[in-house]
Amino acid sequence: MFRFKKFYLFLFLFISLISFYFALRKLGYIPSFKYLFDNSESYGQKTAIYHKVLPLTNWLNYEKSLTNLLKNESTIDQKQFSVLIEKHNYRLTIYYKKLPIKSYPVVFGSNPIKDKLKEGDRCTPEGLFQIQDKYNHNSWSRFIWLNYPTKQSWNKHLKAKSEGRISLLSPIGGQVGIHGVPKDKDNWIEEKQNWTWGCISLKTNDIKEIYQFLREGNTVEIIH
Repeated sequence: MFRFKKFYLFLFLFISLISFYFALRKLGYIPSFKYLFDNSESYGQKTAIYHKVLPLTNWLNYEKSLTNLLKNESTIDQKQFSVLIEKHNYRLTIYYKKLPIKSYPVVFGSNPIKDKLKEGDRCTPEGLFQIQDKYNHNSWSRFIWLNYPTKQSWNKHLKAKSEGRISLLSPIGGQVGIHGVPKDKDNWIEEKQNWTWGCISLKTNDIKEIYQFLREGNTVEIIH
């Protein structure tokens, strides 16, 4: 009988710890288990390593549709698309097979310069990300959801806590993505109004266009 009591006590404690862990993870206070076993390299915050950055000019092929720009491709492989977002240039560029195809004007959170370290800082995170989902959005037309926070995001978050730059009680945040603007608010992009909480925002027709071509697993690189 005593053994059964110990077993049920152990089971209760185990379930309680697991529940506590998942609650803290959902709130953004601790990383997932995969973070502990992720051996991927850290990504330099200010140097693009995945894409070749375009010259500091206007938007590449902005007046042309992606469909026409890709018309010479016999078949379109969605796995070959990737995205580079330059915060200082307010520019998003679509790449196909690592070649730049078209760029778009974008805006960010109300603190557009700094890298994201915690929930609520209204900064856009920098690093290499992947698209983990995409869906229609009632307020912003489309939402392309990124896999923030990554291991690199957690490294920066925990380092900032250890150095006293953010509170130990600060969660890391989440739900970062690429989306449109509210209805009839394309002028926010033209006027460079950084209105989001850290997401990347495009004009309505622009988000609808890139939404057609991007898919889960595509790489999104965000640099300063």
